[in-house]
Amino acid sequence: MGSFSDFLEARLLNLVWGATAFTASGTVYVGLATSAISDATTGITVVEPTTVNTAYARVAVTNNSTNWPNATGTTPTTKNNGTAINFPVCTTNWGTVTDFFIGDGAAVATGSILGWGTLTTPKTISSGDSASFAINAITITLD
Repeated sequence: MGSFSDFLEARLLNLVWGATAFTASGTVYVGLATSAISDATTGITVVEPTTVNTAYARVAVTNNSTNWPNATGTTPTTKNNGTAINFPVCTTNWGTVTDFFIGDGAAVATGSILGWGTLTTPKTISSGDSASFAINAITITLD
């Protein structure tokens, strides 16, 4: 994963130093982007492949230790997806997907991005294709 978002970084710092409560979402949503994401990108400003396709949707993933097994390692410490994440079959070309994100909003143009990453190789999603992340394909890292 490329980075935590500014939103999540602030929440984590305030939780650890200041004991400001932050409750993790019971469900997180994995989305795709056709434009570069940065730490400042939000669930509202991210460019998802929805302008041309109503079949695209963020994928709901229950936020538990089955879907996100316990972190391992010490330098770096990593956490991976424990189950496959499958998007709906594309019915109209989605364009070229360059980035992905994990957020707390179910619907397109909602919520906050928690973390994001750039795909190793951009992928053009055409009609009939189905985008997915295999088990362990998403690695969240803290150094």
